[in-house]
Amino acid sequence: MSRTVLVTGGTGGIGSAIVHAMAKAGYDVVISYYQAEEKARDLQAKISGEFGVRCMAVRADVAKEADVDAMITKIEEEFGGVDILINNAGIDQPDLFSRKNADQFRRILDVNVVGAYNCASRVWPHMKEQEYGRIVNISSTNGMNTYYPMCFDYDASKAALNALTHDLAVQFAPFVHVNAIAPGFIGTPKELAGYDAEFLKQETDKILVQRYGKPEEVASLVRFLVSDEADFINNTIIRIDGGQLGSC
Repeated sequence: MSRTVLVTGGTGGIGSAIVHAMAKAGYDVVISYYQAEEKARDLQAKISGEFGVRCMAVRADVAKEADVDAMITKIEEEFGGVDILINNAGIDQPDLFSRKNADQFRRILDVNVVGAYNCASRVWPHMKEQEYGRIVNISSTNGMNTYYPMCFDYDASKAALNALTHDLAVQFAPFVHVNAIAPGFIGTPKELAGYDAEFLKQETDKILVQRYGKPEEVASLVRFLVSDEADFINNTIIRIDGGQLGSC
């Protein structure tokens, strides 16, 4: 029986790469989106046609508990439940510190941290009952040692997500494994938009392999972490940053 993967933020650069990697590996896939409905529907049709797996697109604001409950209920009705959760949904609103306010800060935390909690807590009963589950939180090196004042709220959210990863791993043991991946500079279209050649050179000079990463490389790591080959990996944060030295 095929296992079902839920990818939140499934239409973005990293999210869509994860969706492709999971479908290629034979998993049924649910694409969770918030605003990009057309992208989600196009991706759903492509995945279903190319890989022959079951694929569904569902709209949800992961920061809202009711939205998450409705989404998971729909998955349970159609697919039987979520066996593997990839908490990839996240937002970032870089701006000068002086221009930010508590409401903006709160929204970043609500999506990036509370959203991951909402999804994990909702899928846990099914995973616990079947004595199997995998949760991978997509964090960032911004939550570890690559800080940028214009993204202080995003940085704080990713640090909190790392802490949540460890706590959930302990809470959900032994059958549900919870890990996080911390990408560095990944060259998604959104990430590269508006950057000039000088800035890109400055950033890649901080990376030992002298290039930014590809979304497909993050997706490959996700695919490995949820596989049986990674069964002894739990409660850890894995950097995928090309040997990034830091920022600022």
